[in-house]
Amino acid sequence: MTFDVEAVRARFPALSRSVGGQTAAWFDGPGGSQVPDSVVAAIAGVLEEGVSNLGGAFVTSEWAAELVAGARSAMADFFGAPGPDHLAFGQSMTSLTLSAARALSERWGPGDEVVVTRLDHDANVSPWLLAAERSGATVRWLDFDPDAGCTLAPVESVLSDRTVHVAVTHASNAVGTIPDVATVCAAARAVGATTFVDAVHYSAHHVVDVGALDCDFLAASAYKFHGPHVGVLFLGERVIENLIPERIRPAPATAPGSWEPGTASFEALAGVTAAVDYLASLGEGSTRRGRLQTGIGRAARHTDGLVARFMEGLDGLPHVRLHGPPLGAPRTATFALEVDGRAPAEVSAFLGARGIFTWAGHYYALEVMRRLERLDSGG
Repeated sequence: MTFDVEAVRARFPALSRSVGGQTAAWFDGPGGSQVPDSVVAAIAGVLEEGVSNLGGAFVTSEWAAELVAGARSAMADFFGAPGPDHLAFGQSMTSLTLSAARALSERWGPGDEVVVTRLDHDANVSPWLLAAERSGATVRWLDFDPDAGCTLAPVESVLSDRTVHVAVTHASNAVGTIPDVATVCAAARAVGATTFVDAVHYSAHHVVDVGALDCDFLAASAYKFHGPHVGVLFLGERVIENLIPERIRPAPATAPGSWEPGTASFEALAGVTAAVDYLASLGEGSTRRGRLQTGIGRAARHTDGLVARFMEGLDGLPHVRLHGPPLGAPRTATFALEVDGRAPAEVSAFLGARGIFTWAGHYYALEVMRRLERLDSGG
């Protein structure tokens, strides 16, 4: 069976768009990303030319090493990391988080406490619940207030001298809330706990700065910012040297290679670098990091204007209810809405038939929907 691109475009004409002079394809709909020509070309180029595994004394293996190094360098700039050796790649953010949870939980035991939030995507909840269960640690839940813009409660309310780890979202994929992650990480450090930040949703909207957060781990997914489906994990100074994940015997014993079991998707890593370079091309400056900051910042300001327009329009729709931060509060351009008298799936189908792509349900944010008392009623 072959993949007929023209047949797909004929069936779904809305999938093909022209943006900024570049053809882009909608692959994921809401929460996904448009893929620029440069990213597609980078991926296709590796597949067309051919590449081999790492460690060989020949040109295709050398090229593979260059692709890995290039992707690490690109993501170091994207995250504001101290260097490329702090970046590891995996199948997905979820798989990397599960690996980190397994490695960390080997140090935990009964009496230890692990903090997770009710604002997170389940990829930053379930791995820590499983790790706590394995180790005998206790789970403490950091709540949010549905009636106050879905803002997180102060993290100090769940911290103690027994806290060993805190997992927190950089932005809610369900309601758009952007918590004060730097404050959460600082409070966790003060009690000696490690921190894991889920930046999957945030990275699609704003500049990530691991230095400002001073977190131990931060994870994202390249498909959220115009790249392929690749998970990316930042490893902070406090964990990069003394934490070893599960690996097979021939695998590298040190980070970041120790976090990357098996052969990498070299073509996907080429796409990661191309995606970062595309975003950098939107900005200005003498360094790629500087160009990323100005380019993503410019896009964020444009989106903020769209957020204001959208939310002001909601004021004229009394039958539509918004869950999440009000206008002016820190948020992404992500809206959780309800329409009086209509099921979420019905509203989503109505909009989809008119070319407006939305999700109905929980979007893997199980605890958010449970807290909003919507988990069992369609999300």
